[in-house]
Amino acid sequence: MVKNASNDEVFNAIIKNHWGRIIALLSNILHDIELAEDVMQDAIESALVHWKKNGVPEKPEAWLFTTAKHKALDNLRRNKNFQSKINQYKQLLEVDYSTKKEDEYSIPDERLRLIFTCCHPALEQNVSVALTLQLLGGLTTVEIANAFLVKKETMAQRLVRGKRKIKLAGIPYVVPEQFQQRLDLVLKVLYLIFNEGYTASNGDHRFDLCHEAIRLTEILLKLCPKEAEVKGLLALMLLNDSRRSSRFAKDGGFVSLENQDRSLWSLSQVRRGQQLIQSALKQKYIGPYQLQAAISAIHSEAKDYDSTNWQEIILIFDELLKVNASNVIKLNRLVAVSELNIDDVLLKELNELEVDLNSYQPFYAVKADFLVKLRQYDAAKQSLSKAISLTNNSQIIHFLQNKLNLLHKS
Repeated sequence: MVKNASNDEVFNAIIKNHWGRIIALLSNILHDIELAEDVMQDAIESALVHWKKNGVPEKPEAWLFTTAKHKALDNLRRNKNFQSKINQYKQLLEVDYSTKKEDEYSIPDERLRLIFTCCHPALEQNVSVALTLQLLGGLTTVEIANAFLVKKETMAQRLVRGKRKIKLAGIPYVVPEQFQQRLDLVLKVLYLIFNEGYTASNGDHRFDLCHEAIRLTEILLKLCPKEAEVKGLLALMLLNDSRRSSRFAKDGGFVSLENQDRSLWSLSQVRRGQQLIQSALKQKYIGPYQLQAAISAIHSEAKDYDSTNWQEIILIFDELLKVNASNVIKLNRLVAVSELNIDDVLLKELNELEVDLNSYQPFYAVKADFLVKLRQYDAAKQSLSKAISLTNNSQIIHFLQNKLNLLHKS
């Protein structure tokens, strides 16, 4: 028995590190996510009683799986159709978690199936995000609801609706034959989770969501080690997250990339991100996440903001626009161009994006910066006010308000 760790510590570790594996294995055998969750919850409740009395077992994850398996069998035996489906449950009767070797990825293979199930195109995108966080990340309904600023009841309904659709529509627990096409959906969901934590469109920044997205992408990379875009996405997340400690001042205010103390950047994340993107680009299958990661890598290589290789960044943006010609990418490219030269022509290009980005807060923050550089201060004040009105993030509001106050004083 393990005596040097509290039950709470062990529970938290299991939920984060093993919840997704056990749920995936049970779900793929039972073909019923809700039943898998129910028996897992029952197993945890049993653990609370037994571990408090007898201590934490040497392999708590195996204990939990075995207990959940027995509870699932008890549940199924009470069903009058159990005998007719005995062959269907033969795998559940025989499987033993403790015999599974991590390096064989027998359990992670099940997890890969569940990732693709959560991100099936028949499910709404917000449902896919929620299911991925709950089933593979082990986050509670309350945690997910808080992250996306919706009521607990709303998120609960969203999760139930998704699980029922998987069951009623017979969405298979398989890695699809059209792997590459579906992988794009999986990557998009993981990127959305990270981006929500990093940019905090609905409120203050959520670093726990960034961490969860990175952890889930690490899992995906282990399962798909040759996929260049998985490497690219993980590199992008790590390189962006490496700046976490420098992005906020002591008073909690947001700090722009230009003014960040780069000595605070996480060197371990920077190095791993750079290694991943170098490895991905060598495979010569270039995708949007790799290109975005390459841009972040250039920032990470510069000793300071002034020495950033903006010309190289612009060239990468040109390539990125070939695969993703979104207005947000166009906006970011114009920002890079403005670091080399800014004039009325560039401002005109920026204004052409306003029709489609008129509810996008960063657009007006960028426009204000352009206008300040062109000494059009009154127009810059209007853009800053517009930007402030379009965000609920208190840190960004504080940052933009300080800029506006400086303009009023000048």
